[in-house]
Amino acid sequence: MELPSSDDIHRLTVQEFDTSKLLAHAAQQARRRKYSEFMIVDCDSHHYETDHLSEIYEYIDEPVIKQLAKTFHKTMGLPMFPQRTNDQDMGGRITRAPARRLEKSSFKDGRRDVELTIRWMDAMGVDYTCLFPTPMLSLGLHPQVEMEISLAKAYNHWLCDRVLSSEPRIKSMLYLPFNDPDECYKAVKEFGDRKGVVGFLVTAVRYNAVHENEYMKTYALLEEMGKPLAFHAAYNWHTKYMEQMNRFISVHALGFPYYNMLHMTNWIINGIPERFPKLRTLWIEGGLAWVPFLMQRLDNEYMMRPSECPLLKRLPSEYISEQFFSSQPLELVRNHKMLEATFDYMHADTQLMFATDYPHWDFDLPNTVYDIPFLDEKAKRNILGGNAAKLFNLGPWKHENGKPVWAG
Repeated sequence: MELPSSDDIHRLTVQEFDTSKLLAHAAQQARRRKYSEFMIVDCDSHHYETDHLSEIYEYIDEPVIKQLAKTFHKTMGLPMFPQRTNDQDMGGRITRAPARRLEKSSFKDGRRDVELTIRWMDAMGVDYTCLFPTPMLSLGLHPQVEMEISLAKAYNHWLCDRVLSSEPRIKSMLYLPFNDPDECYKAVKEFGDRKGVVGFLVTAVRYNAVHENEYMKTYALLEEMGKPLAFHAAYNWHTKYMEQMNRFISVHALGFPYYNMLHMTNWIINGIPERFPKLRTLWIEGGLAWVPFLMQRLDNEYMMRPSECPLLKRLPSEYISEQFFSSQPLELVRNHKMLEATFDYMHADTQLMFATDYPHWDFDLPNTVYDIPFLDEKAKRNILGGNAAKLFNLGPWKHENGKPVWAG
């Protein structure tokens, strides 16, 4: 029997693309493992905000920037974001990203993202998700600071109005224009009380030092409001270090943990947890393997040169173990003792939060946590939902007719 060609597979996948069909096995897993009996919170999922640029650009306040953005999008068909190379779809073999635009929906505006998000959440058994943008993860590299400010503000307004206001199961930590500390402060003041906003986000691919004094007033405001701050990692093939690698797999392997390690080191060594002891921070999409490495490395350095860290009253690892972390991507290890040691070292039962990273090609299902053999039932439920529910102060929930319903 002749096997279908790659073109045939691509054509059939695109023509018949449907999230529910795509995640049919995930839905079977959810039923067999009885996910409906406890809360599952996904602390990191994505949508493609570039599908709605014409709407988002209408929220830009500055008339000149609005005109530039709309004209560039109309003539070039591209957003005014720094462009990453098209290296993730494996030469067209991963079809989910291009096919998503053809999936049938009742809506064409932001409510379309709501509808499609609920589809995959229901299939996986996820009760709440924290939704983030995708290309905007690189917006911190934009050479014009005013562009990041305008686009971030417009996106935040659009997301609150068109997505978060209409669906209580979808939350977000809003984008902070971190290239301008004053604008970060204004963003927290303006959006901190908006419906569905559970915290704020720093896109980690950038060159700002998180310990600069200009950011302290924003950290103080976040602490006062009880809103957590997240650092979302990504990759950048255009730095001098990453340019030395000739394969995307290499950049993908090192790029994500690199930014988390960089910002975490500055965060801890400069004593930010001592200055703001009630400010909770979440580190997203860097995996977990880097965490014990950084704990050990910083402790070793600190014991030799504690005078360079005058604000620290404890070992760096003790502060790191009080941070929150997302589980995706949960690195595959053949030796579960290594993973168990990592979980133990980072206090995973209280500090680790499940993440899918859906719809990206390397997303994780809830079973990546649920099927870990050394976790007891309490730890599984904490990681899959309980820890995030506490961090985000999520309201009560219940299931009706097999689907989660917000009961607040």
